[in-house]
Amino acid sequence: MRKIILLTQIFLLLFIKFVYAEKIEKITISGNERISAKTIIIFGEINLEDDFNENKLNLILKNLYKTNYFEDVKINLTNNILNILVSENPIIQSIEIKGIKAKKLRDPILESLSLKRNNSFTEFTARKDRNLLLNILKNSGFYFAEVKLKKIENSNKTVSLIYDVELGERAKIKKILFIGDKKFKDRKLFRIIASEENKFWKFISDRKLLNQDRINLDKKLLEGFYKNKGYYNVKVESSFAKLLDNGKFDLIFNINAGEKFFFNDLKLNIPKDYDRNNFLKIDTILEKLKNKPYSYNNIEKILEEVELVALNTEYESINATIEETILENNKINFSIFINEIQKQYVERINIIGNNITREDVLRNKLILDEGDAFNKILHNKSINQLRSLNYFKSVNSEVVEGSSKNSKIINIEVEEKPTGEISAGAGFGTSGSTIGFAVKENNFLGRGIQFSTNLELSDESIRGMFSVTNPNFRGSDQSIFTTIQSSETDRLADYGYKTTKTGFTLGSRFEYYEKMFISPSITTYYESLKTDSSASSTLEKQKGTYFDTDLNYLIDYDKRNQKFQTTDGFRSRFSQSIPIVSETNAIINGYEFNHYQEILDEMITTISIYGKSVNSLTGDNVRISERLYMPTNKLRGFQRGKVGPVDSNDYVGGNYVSSVNIAATLPNIVPNWQNADFSIFLDAGNVWGVDYSSTISETNTLRSAAGVALDWHTPVGPLSFSYTSVISKANTDKTEAFRFNLGTTF
Repeated sequence: MRKIILLTQIFLLLFIKFVYAEKIEKITISGNERISAKTIIIFGEINLEDDFNENKLNLILKNLYKTNYFEDVKINLTNNILNILVSENPIIQSIEIKGIKAKKLRDPILESLSLKRNNSFTEFTARKDRNLLLNILKNSGFYFAEVKLKKIENSNKTVSLIYDVELGERAKIKKILFIGDKKFKDRKLFRIIASEENKFWKFISDRKLLNQDRINLDKKLLEGFYKNKGYYNVKVESSFAKLLDNGKFDLIFNINAGEKFFFNDLKLNIPKDYDRNNFLKIDTILEKLKNKPYSYNNIEKILEEVELVALNTEYESINATIEETILENNKINFSIFINEIQKQYVERINIIGNNITREDVLRNKLILDEGDAFNKILHNKSINQLRSLNYFKSVNSEVVEGSSKNSKIINIEVEEKPTGEISAGAGFGTSGSTIGFAVKENNFLGRGIQFSTNLELSDESIRGMFSVTNPNFRGSDQSIFTTIQSSETDRLADYGYKTTKTGFTLGSRFEYYEKMFISPSITTYYESLKTDSSASSTLEKQKGTYFDTDLNYLIDYDKRNQKFQTTDGFRSRFSQSIPIVSETNAIINGYEFNHYQEILDEMITTISIYGKSVNSLTGDNVRISERLYMPTNKLRGFQRGKVGPVDSNDYVGGNYVSSVNIAATLPNIVPNWQNADFSIFLDAGNVWGVDYSSTISETNTLRSAAGVALDWHTPVGPLSFSYTSVISKANTDKTEAFRFNLGTTF
């Protein structure tokens, strides 16, 4: 009986198919003028051998509309003849944007539009392009812009499109406000976001313009900052712009930081057959984090170690998932689950959207390559490395099945953004005034090469530099760089001499060990030393020209938790410059150590040790330009360059410099003063050694000072101010109780 029922069902299905599906004998196409019938058959994916029913006809209709070549399509099936009647969309003869004179704004907009010259015109795509144009203008600061689309129908069945733009005034940010339960002072939050307030002197920066993309970035930066500080449930509940009567905006961030959370139990769960010894480093990190504030940076450290494990061929098919459980008393249980997945291989990697950036630049940043075992951990790291290039507005990826069940295809889509920067800045203070200008490009010709040039002028000197850096030379993860620079220091009026130095540097930088970087380089300089009648006899002897070539290297061990606003960790740097071709054969050694620790909430202590020496390997006198001076930030309370040996009233520097600095921030001093932070400090240092004369006092005396510092976010720019009391000094030293420096950008 069951067999009879089954046969009946099969018969009915075949009968239905026979009744509702037909074979066609002929295809007739009408209404087409530019597009041939053969092309329409290809577009519609029409095959005479197919069975034609309602679904097939709908699919043909869909395929033809998808081409955007047709304004209307009608299909019917009569007497085994497939009739297709089309009405073609007109061709775009020209596209014009009126109302925008600046090419740097107009040309990128034309490139962004979907409709191009000689494309088929569709009303839907034209309206979409109009909205895109409007969004681009708003993101460029033209918040009040209006765009009207005009379509002119030409006699040759083409159309001309005109986008009529009224730009209006650029929308500028008058004031940035942080409100709500924000926990931190405004000054600290100002340093997090990318947007900035408009000032009359900011004629270069575009960050003063209202830009929705930048506001969204600001929200992400603020949320990341708070979560890194332990505020797990932070909400930047609204970031909105309030229109003022003068056409400017107040940009307001409403922040609800919530409570601070701490890690509770942290566990690593691995399959039973895995060797636990291979995961001991992760276990150690998890153990140290117990009862520490929740932090994105610490999670990043854990994931980096998981990635290192995944690079091992033994674990190339693992995946990791994270589970966070919120407990009472603001505690979080953090668990990592390592699982083994079925081994699959990367069949192909497709990258689209990189119209400027070369594909090899992107592929050099991918950890996974075609033919490798697919690993989700390493895939995510690859995508993050592409984002870290900062060449793209967005980076999206999709992993789909390959040609077999054991293969994967990775599709990566990027959207490029401008990578050039122009900046200018100025500073004024008790140590003098400076003004600078810089141009930088981070992705030159799409090759991932960085170049920058800058010019800086101060009271006594002028410096210019041009540098080119390839951060990933031939896919080696090693950077190479070359720098050409020139400087002139004019002290003729006060001390009777002027030095001019011009040369170049060629070097490299690479990670030798985890967090340890080595940077070897070779430097060649031509120097000229000129004097007048007021110069000392020693300077008169050094007058002339010099040619020097030095071999340099830097060992940099960086264990800071973050490079910006560091709160924990240390950094140790040793440098040496060895003379290859030189008249004085001066060898320079330098060392600097910085340690950071947050002893209380937002109270960060910093301990720094600094030392440098210069001596001649052949016993010659070190030139005036090679002698060492105390950096101004290493010994406050003393005038810049007015510490150490003195020759004919000229502070000539020493052969040795050393300092120790201890500082601590005081976040709870004047808590209602939102734009200021205070700190206390103790500085001690020395400048000594005169190799060219035994009659000049080396002033081998410990200098020390203590004081309080104020960092204030003023309407003009950041102001740093310090009041210092000198504890010990040499008789010849010149002191200063007050020091300030005010800087701004344009």
